[in-house]
Amino acid sequence: MLAARSGAAGSQISEESAKLRKQSAFSGTGKDKSPKKASEDGKDSSLSPSGQSQLRARQLALLREVEMNWYLKLCDLSGEHTAAHTTGMPHRNLGKSGLRVSCLGLGTWVTFGGQISDEVAERLMTIAYESGVNLFDTAEVYAAGKAEVILGSIIKKKGWRRSSLVITTKLYWGGKAETERGLSRKHIIEEIVRAMTHVINQGMAMYWGTSRWSAMEIMEAYSVARQFNMIPPVCEQAEYHLFQREKVEVQLPELYHKIGVGAMTWSPLACGIISGKYGNGVPESSRASLKCYQWLKERIVSEEGRKQQNKLKDLSPIAERLGCTLPQLAVAWCLRNEGVSSVLLGSSTPEQLIENLGAIQVLPKMTSHVVNEIDNILRNKPYSKKDYRS
Repeated sequence: MLAARSGAAGSQISEESAKLRKQSAFSGTGKDKSPKKASEDGKDSSLSPSGQSQLRARQLALLREVEMNWYLKLCDLSGEHTAAHTTGMPHRNLGKSGLRVSCLGLGTWVTFGGQISDEVAERLMTIAYESGVNLFDTAEVYAAGKAEVILGSIIKKKGWRRSSLVITTKLYWGGKAETERGLSRKHIIEEIVRAMTHVINQGMAMYWGTSRWSAMEIMEAYSVARQFNMIPPVCEQAEYHLFQREKVEVQLPELYHKIGVGAMTWSPLACGIISGKYGNGVPESSRASLKCYQWLKERIVSEEGRKQQNKLKDLSPIAERLGCTLPQLAVAWCLRNEGVSSVLLGSSTPEQLIENLGAIQVLPKMTSHVVNEIDNILRNKPYSKKDYRS
């Protein structure tokens, strides 16, 4: 999959960080028909928007189960042969496309080609793959292109079937020259939507999406694609964690229901802030202690950063009651959002990755009561216009 970047820098993130994350994403087709209103498809109009969404999700899950059972019977197989059964890793559709991705993916930002050795990178990918992860995310700018090379080398060395994997990369910040970055034809063959359509038609990618685009920009790309009979984006890569909620919980659900764009989220631990390592300041060996991450250190030691640490301390008893760690609770909290197709994990050690993958076991425990407890502590739940209706 291929992604395209937006030009504006993110709030409270340095230009260097924005260069790494704010990139256009990979491509894929979404359904071109807008979902029917509840009154048109026979659904109970008295259901709240969230209730209707959950009902649709259950119906789709049931349909997928029927289709899978039919296919397994046709091939004289059983459910025990599926990756989801053998590993316990749930899979979800990427937006309204037919692409199935593991609900947890492995990202390579900062780590591959930079913070960790190639041997550790191979170990991380092996752990992820054997745990049922089929989604691996990278970008041309990560470690100046080294991350993509390392990722490909490991896949080749391990002999994993390429058809069993979903590899996502992002374009925009390529090289130092003016012709090596951006979304021009020179860089990615043509201007965004037309370029992505060409890339897919040439077999270089299967889907395309966006990364850090605004809802208006995504809608414009969709409209252009439909107007000129081209391929629209299938998902948006967005930052999502306990302290960053507005876009994923308010803006993207509307795009999903209107044009089928799904959400692939990153930084579930807020660049390590939610890991608990910064509870008593910035350790010397941490990412925030590095010179190029001064922006992260400033965020942590700010007044808002101290408030966040206090909230994390209040969340700890909930994690203890559920029998999990705070990072596992944070990742499971992201996964409890049915609008999220996959959450990208970033780990620098096998121990961290194994811990974060354990969030799958916590997900069934994320009841409405637990979610409400968390919301009462965070006090940052965003509200859409629909929520204000009486």
